[in-house]
Amino acid sequence: MDKLANSINWFEISVADIKRAKTFYEAIFQITMDEMEMMGSYMAFFPWENGSGKANGALVQGEMHKPSADGVKLYLNGDPDLAAVLDRIPSAGGQIIMPKTSIGEGMGFMAFFIDSEGNVMGLHSNG
Repeated sequence: MDKLANSINWFEISVADIKRAKTFYEAIFQITMDEMEMMGSYMAFFPWENGSGKANGALVQGEMHKPSADGVKLYLNGDPDLAAVLDRIPSAGGQIIMPKTSIGEGMGFMAFFIDSEGNVMGLHSNG
């Protein structure tokens, strides 16, 4: 069996209101997300580069997607310094529940926040 290039290939963040969630994530990361409807679900895609081999994902509103503060935790990239992302969370409609915290020498920093949909999300950065 070949080695996996990445442990994550694709992720979906469940949302109750795709417009509200898209506005939240565009505000905190200062990005633009493209939207589309697929198989009865509404999706907003994080920026990506086709063929890069890097994991990517989307916000998804649909029957199989229910926001939750429990379960799997996804850490989004907050490089170069997640403090900048954290600073934008309250005004975008989210809540910081663990501030920027050192993981240990050479391992970077992490934080947790609740997004506009009630999901508990992680952030990681090297600085």
